[in-house]
Amino acid sequence: MSRYGKILRLFWSAAIAAEMEYRINFLIATLSSLGNLAGSLFGLFLFYRTGYTFAGWSWEAALIVLGIFTLLQGFSATFLAPNLNRIVRHVQEGTLDFVLLKPIRSQFWLSTHTLSPWGVPDLIFGGAIIGYAGKRLGLEINDYLLSILPLLCGLVILYSLWFMLGATSIWFVKIYNATEVLRGLLEAGRYPMVAYPAAYRFFFTFIIPVTFLTTIPAEVMLGRVQIPWLMGAVVLAIALFWASSQFWRFALRFYTSASS
Repeated sequence: MSRYGKILRLFWSAAIAAEMEYRINFLIATLSSLGNLAGSLFGLFLFYRTGYTFAGWSWEAALIVLGIFTLLQGFSATFLAPNLNRIVRHVQEGTLDFVLLKPIRSQFWLSTHTLSPWGVPDLIFGGAIIGYAGKRLGLEINDYLLSILPLLCGLVILYSLWFMLGATSIWFVKIYNATEVLRGLLEAGRYPMVAYPAAYRFFFTFIIPVTFLTTIPAEVMLGRVQIPWLMGAVVLAIALFWASSQFWRFALRFYTSASS
């Protein structure tokens, strides 16, 4: 573990040094995050402006969900997109050979080799929204701490889905459209699941587990989640992470190296 920690420090220090050559990008990323956040808040406001509320979700409670969604966006932009979107290029250019020859696990290298600080504004804005809504709701520090576990589970679930999709580039090189479809489906996490009809709630819970990304962590933070749902989030995160590892090993059986 200490060896992998040293590798991470080397990876990320080099990535940040490279990204800092284009500091104006941070300002652009901040403005883009503000624009996306303003659009999300406006969309949520349209539901609540006439006094309508999602069943059991006040305006402040719905803001908690939106804040968690914004955090996930920041996590994706910082860690997932810079790494996992490059799997396609490694397969196309044959540089995956060099990754496989390195004395560390290829999944670890592909998942952590770089990061982008341009997702940091979303992390800051998401935390600010949660803090504002939590203050209005009278949440205490224990409420935030209890939500760490389901939030971590959500991050693992999101990573696993994205990595498995990236691994399909072994067979289908052009997967950008599929990635955009996944991102589009995850947009449903902006709002509590009760905002959708029953059929959509079933789909976003048992087919594409968007519920476990935002709604479940928000309910834990609000102190009203049921234990089976929390345990389900933990089991699902472990199962999907294991599945992503096994799927990557399976996909590599079909990889034809550039030197063969």
